[in-house]
Amino acid sequence: MNTKAPSQLNSADGLWARTGRATWTGKTQLRHGSSPLADPSPLTRQFYDVGEAVYREFSQHPGYLARAEAADGDRGALFEADWGAWGEFAVPAWYGKGRTAETTALATTLSLWTDLRPAFDAVCTGLHRGALNRRYDWFEKTGRPNYVFWWVSDGVKPTWQDGVSRLEHLHDHGAAPHAFTFHHPFAPEGTGTRIKGNGLGR
Repeated sequence: MNTKAPSQLNSADGLWARTGRATWTGKTQLRHGSSPLADPSPLTRQFYDVGEAVYREFSQHPGYLARAEAADGDRGALFEADWGAWGEFAVPAWYGKGRTAETTALATTLSLWTDLRPAFDAVCTGLHRGALNRRYDWFEKTGRPNYVFWWVSDGVKPTWQDGVSRLEHLHDHGAAPHAFTFHHPFAPEGTGTRIKGNGLGR
């Protein structure tokens, strides 16, 4: 057993256990758009421009590993796209808008990080912080969780369905070791923890 395996986090937007077993942090993020992604309005085009800049910044951030990207890369074609090893695209039960390239009205990510702190730094600073400040220009308030984290074992790539099931669990039952948030994080071994340096957690 390699006792020096790195610790990693998955976001649904996995984690690697610090007990000698590698774990990634997964993050899934999902927001309901005020307009379909195919809307040609200047506001929608601006959202795409901002999003592409955020992804470029994320890709250079320490702790970032990967994110789900469709093979064809068509804007708005989330349900029809080929996501490869990230699995078939999925959404939580409460999403009730369109599912075609012309009618889909949501923005979602599935990403993989080495740990919770790097993910927090990336999300809460830089270009993404600015995008968060403008989120209601593009997205509706739903009263439901819009992101979730969980730990993923070494060699396991999280899927869209993994993220959706955890997002639904977070909504129905609150934070747990397999579905948690920045405000209520858990360590790989399942105990409540704290994100160092920002006062969040327990």
